[in-house]
Amino acid sequence: MALRIALAQIDTCVGDVDGNAGAVLEWSRRAADAGADLVVFPEMTITGYPIEDLALRASFRRGAERALERTATELEAGGLGDLAVVVGTVGEKTVREHEGTPARPTNQAVLLQHGHVVQRYDKHHLPNYGVFDEFRIFTPGDDTCVLDVRGHRVGVVVCEDIWQDGGPVSQMDEHEISLLVVLNGSPFEEGKGHVRTELAARRAGEVDAPVAYVNMVGGQDDLVFDGGSFVVAADGTLLARAPQFVEHLLVWDLDDGAPRSGEIAPHLGADEEVYSALVTGLRGYATKNGFRSVVLGLSGGIDSALVAAISADALGGENVVGVSMPSRYSSEHSKDDAADLAERIGAHYRVEPIGTIVGAFEAQLGLDGVAAENLQARVRGMILMGLSNAEGHLVLATGNKSELAVGYSTIYGDAVGGYAPLKDVDKSRVWALSRWRNHAAIDAGQMPPIPESSITKPPSAELRPGQVDQDSLPPYDLLDEVLDAYVENAEGRAELLARGYDPEVVDKVLSLVDRAEWKRRQYPLGPKVTALAFGRDRRLPITTRWREP
Repeated sequence: MALRIALAQIDTCVGDVDGNAGAVLEWSRRAADAGADLVVFPEMTITGYPIEDLALRASFRRGAERALERTATELEAGGLGDLAVVVGTVGEKTVREHEGTPARPTNQAVLLQHGHVVQRYDKHHLPNYGVFDEFRIFTPGDDTCVLDVRGHRVGVVVCEDIWQDGGPVSQMDEHEISLLVVLNGSPFEEGKGHVRTELAARRAGEVDAPVAYVNMVGGQDDLVFDGGSFVVAADGTLLARAPQFVEHLLVWDLDDGAPRSGEIAPHLGADEEVYSALVTGLRGYATKNGFRSVVLGLSGGIDSALVAAISADALGGENVVGVSMPSRYSSEHSKDDAADLAERIGAHYRVEPIGTIVGAFEAQLGLDGVAAENLQARVRGMILMGLSNAEGHLVLATGNKSELAVGYSTIYGDAVGGYAPLKDVDKSRVWALSRWRNHAAIDAGQMPPIPESSITKPPSAELRPGQVDQDSLPPYDLLDEVLDAYVENAEGRAELLARGYDPEVVDKVLSLVDRAEWKRRQYPLGPKVTALAFGRDRRLPITTRWREP
């Protein structure tokens, strides 16, 4: 007899246990309407993910358990009692390392059916690398979990359990399972999609059964979850795949005979995938924190133009406020490009000249040189924060990863804001994403959102006459190569010189990166899209005398 499985790829919000439980009810109803016998939700469905130190709060755990039990009751009351519903939550079982330390619970998968919590499974492998520090807040489980769903034996594991050899997956052989389901909260990073499917295919071969992998979707602080849930056969064949970056119910039939193919959504291209992640991250951060609109400075340059386009795609152009803040050094073409951009995306546009305000500071303090240049950026930051306070907008910082790496920003100036959409996007990729977005608009018969001149003109902060970025930095294509090697691949000076990079360039870039850690610590958070983002991925001391030999 065939078993119909639904993978509910949904967007949850950390801490919203009632809202998340409501989503379980809604999507379970959709699964039942689609004829499903089993619906599987992502990791930590009830609590949202990642919950970080909320896991250590007994009051939070009690609230999650109440929501879980209420969900089981309401499923039964809604006529969905026969549907097998697997959700994630925080477990009740706790372990204390020693007296005085907080009790650590488990990361749990739960079967709800017939109005009750029927079975529980505690995640075995707790990731403790990159953005993950689950060993800090959870205790590992030690049992396997096999469900009986309409005569089919279904193994259950959670995320990291399939990334590590051994553990519960290796124990499924003896249970002769028909299917392995995996609940996931797997954050997006470029290139990770094929790694997941290849890993799942390998595990499917080990258990000699299909693997159904359900991933969450949406933005949570600096993480983006891309969905892309899928099913692979025991021989590794892709049988079904959900689209990325949208909520979706992927329905697939498990037959006793040959594996059936289902819906297979196309995988996004590299630039579209990263752009979609940036949009998803901003939308999630803004909406889940109660913001309906954003405000940013529009300089006419490429970074602010791309952030504005992302904002319009995330929240609608009518919810974007672009502010041109010209100084005596601002070129006419920059002011024209800013106005053109706002018109193209349908943003609210205003002009707030900074000359009078800057003049007052200069008269009072007598600043010149870099201090005077930074003053202009800080006045702009004050204007944006003032508008935010008065009108309730979320301020967006428009700096990119290359600038952040070398400290090419003004603390309390262009670094102000609550969110930085390009924080993990290097300058070279900013241009590529801008071109992709314009080409996508042309292909759709729409006006390109970014003025061509913003893409083609030399980048400049316009804080002094004739200034361009390359006065202070190597060309961005070269800079980004060196940064990728030093920051993302942890290569040292000796390795960089061995690869043929100019010693003067290497020494300058490494010095700038090492000296800018204090700035990065104070920069707004932004969406992680690469394998190593500034923030939780890269934790270095601010005070250190180590320099690359």
